Amino acid sequence: MRFHVLTLFPDMVKDCLETSILGRAQEKGCVSFHTVNIRDFTEDKHKKVDDYTYGGGAGMLMQAQPVYDAWKSVREKAFSDCSERKRIRTIYVTPQGIPFTQKLARELASEEELILLCGHYEGIDERVLEETVTDYVSIGDYVLTGGELPAMVIIDAVSRLVPGVLHNEESAETESFHNNLLEYPQYSRPEVWHGKRVPDVLLSGDHKKIEEWRLKQSRERTRERRPDLYLTYEKDQGAISNLYRQKLLHMDMIQVLGRGTGKLLHMDEDGCAVRDLMTGTIFLTAEEHTAKPLLSHIQNAVTENLERGKLLAVHQAELAAAVREKYDGYCFTEQICRLFVYTKDVPLKPAHHIVFRELTENDLPVVAEHYHDDVVDDIAYLKDRLRKKSMLGAFLEEKLVGFIGMHGEGSIGLLHVLSDWRRKGVGAALEAEMINRLLREGRTPYCYVREENEASAGLQEKLGLYPAKGRVHWLCGSRR
Repeated sequence: MRFHVLTLFPDMVKDCLETSILGRAQEKGCVSFHTVNIRDFTEDKHKKVDDYTYGGGAGMLMQAQPVYDAWKSVREKAFSDCSERKRIRTIYVTPQGIPFTQKLARELASEEELILLCGHYEGIDERVLEETVTDYVSIGDYVLTGGELPAMVIIDAVSRLVPGVLHNEESAETESFHNNLLEYPQYSRPEVWHGKRVPDVLLSGDHKKIEEWRLKQSRERTRERRPDLYLTYEKDQGAISNLYRQKLLHMDMIQVLGRGTGKLLHMDEDGCAVRDLMTGTIFLTAEEHTAKPLLSHIQNAVTENLERGKLLAVHQAELAAAVREKYDGYCFTEQICRLFVYTKDVPLKPAHHIVFRELTENDLPVVAEHYHDDVVDDIAYLKDRLRKKSMLGAFLEEKLVGFIGMHGEGSIGLLHVLSDWRRKGVGAALEAEMINRLLREGRTPYCYVREENEASAGLQEKLGLYPAKGRVHWLCGSRR
């Protein structure tokens, strides 16, 4: 992932980002930091980048021209490095922005590149902000001397969610603010310090009781210290309880909310809508008579997804029809899938004769050659999955014979076995390995299978996954 920081003090940013964990992550190639000195782009011979404000008032204002040219230099370089002219999210750090949260950090971590614009003086000319900025973000209700410190806070929080940055990947999932709960109390040696003992449950070795204790402590701490977060947690838990009434059909929505990577857009008797912050996908469920009311509640969110080419995962045929009717100005690509869920907590028998390894971007040519999908953009999507270490290869005698992956929203997929190795158990072994890895992470494995793919449906049932009764309609729209 690449971060570009537009600043008047590049050395200040470099000195911070090139040390400790972030410095090592950059050396490993997990992230890269590019500082751009806005002053280098001024047309003023004295290198001025600021001037008095129209209308009077105290202080100086950063001018539009140097900021715009600095931003344009980054955008043009990014365009030259890839095959498509795509939008780059540009964040202006300002007390006037939306609060920076862990959920926003997760959303930003799904981007390949981010531009962070650091203001100074009384701010930046509004005209260049309107032309360049996609997100206005605040790290708190206070004023600093410049945007460099907030930018570095955002970079730190986002970077640690990028695969490979942290030595222990689980720590990114279990630390403070995970799933809208504060972190539980933690203890180390000695068992007794200043007369205070480590809680007995942590010494018991009973992992189930330990997890129950930790969850209870997280809830109590959040309710006491951050009632605002606890209210969001309660709303998510209420939605999950409602979704459990049709557990198999809604396992995708349950998992997104349960992992803390989903934003609850709407939940009442009209239905439920959840946005996955990692992919932007909106999951929708409603009964036939409440389909239209649900869509009216989330009209702006759905319109945004359609405009940005993001997917909708619709859990009823009637609701999918209501989407197409309401948004008849769009042409939809649809993929109808069955949802299969592994409901047990018992690992599957591993295939010891096969070596499994994470695939990297170096494997993109062979993966792209064999895997194709009608809805997602093949090359860009596969590259993203490889970059985020979400694909697994099966090797026999050092030869890649098949691969599998995890989609951005958390489902198992991307399964392909090379033709010479089919009907030899490679596909089952790959999926079993992925299921076992998800179980170790405390997740419920699930996957989507195209309605017409009987072979894949048979594989899921053979491995012990149960099919939901309904269907999930994946919709992607573009203007007619």
